[in-house]
Amino acid sequence: MTAYESKVLIDSSVWIKYFKEGDRKLETLISEDLISTNELILTEIVPVLLKQKQEELVDLLMTIDCIPLKINWMLLRQYQLINLNNGINKVGIPDLIILQQVIETKVSFFSLDDHFRLMNKHLIFDLVSDQPDL
Repeated sequence: MTAYESKVLIDSSVWIKYFKEGDRKLETLISEDLISTNELILTEIVPVLLKQKQEELVDLLMTIDCIPLKINWMLLRQYQLINLNNGINKVGIPDLIILQQVIETKVSFFSLDDHFRLMNKHLIFDLVSDQPDL
């Protein structure tokens, strides 16, 4: 098991919801020190936070375990072809990069983005649900 297999990569969609209204599942993951990020996700959220003068929040985000990105363009093209063949259109390159990282590092992924729910039907990865535990 790698160091990342026990962590959960938190998508920008989850962070945005958390900053606006909170999220109990993310609170639990934070308290259990199970969260991780990557430079792509940080790049999606940090500039907005800096514009809003949220420097302390940015400082906290920068302390989260950051999984290095290693982009495999051929694999991204294969994932996109699988998506298109299954009617999953308009998946952006950033989402494909995140998908590749999630699959290769075997990290769980917490996202509210519908593209990932659709892709999870055809590509194997651990997608954390935003639904309460039953």
